[in-house]
Amino acid sequence: MTILYDNNPYNHRLKTAWGFSCLIEFERNTILFDTGGDGQTLIENMKILNKDPKTINTIILSHIHGDHTGGLGSLLREKSNVKIYVPGSFPQEFDRAAKGYGAMVMRVNAPLEIYPGFHSTGEMGHGIKEQSLLVNTSKGSILIMGCAHPGIVEIIQKAKMIARKNIYMVIGGWHLSSTGGREIKGIIEAFLKMGIQKVGPCHCTGDLAMAMFKDTYGKNFIQVGVGKIIRIDGSM
Repeated sequence: MTILYDNNPYNHRLKTAWGFSCLIEFERNTILFDTGGDGQTLIENMKILNKDPKTINTIILSHIHGDHTGGLGSLLREKSNVKIYVPGSFPQEFDRAAKGYGAMVMRVNAPLEIYPGFHSTGEMGHGIKEQSLLVNTSKGSILIMGCAHPGIVEIIQKAKMIARKNIYMVIGGWHLSSTGGREIKGIIEAFLKMGIQKVGPCHCTGDLAMAMFKDTYGKNFIQVGVGKIIRIDGSM
């Protein structure tokens, strides 16, 4: 997994910007989870990392916000014949625009197996609707989130039901930037009780939450930022 777009720095050759995008490469398929907020930044970061947009055959968008969908148009100009999985609540105008490029739009409501070992949690939340991606690996199940608007603990609980086991790693944006220390401490305690072994917060998680998770998880805290590569079958 390669973080292509994030507001946290990691590889200083790359541009940071508010938003999130993660490239997942496996076997013959390449998934892009979210597209960041700006297409030019996304494409330029991919070029620096020698990632070819034409290898992408599946795009998963976590939710409708522009910092997760803004790079889509630029990407579709590079590679149009892709399947795009979106929460079912996305506006119909989105479908028409994406199909105009030649893409196929798949709406997700309930939990869905996208590929063997790759599941959407299904659309979650009562306000901002969002889906997250659950990836089954030799290390365990990995949960990737865009912003965790429906609540990070609730998403993990849903993912555990789908995986039928504990989640090994959780990465992505956790929407805790305006959350106080006491509440963050409770969330960390919930992580530990749920058996989360490794954490990689970024994007909208916030400095305080990231510092508290790092303090608790120590060597099992993954410093995530733009350009970070996480090799599932090797050292992390």
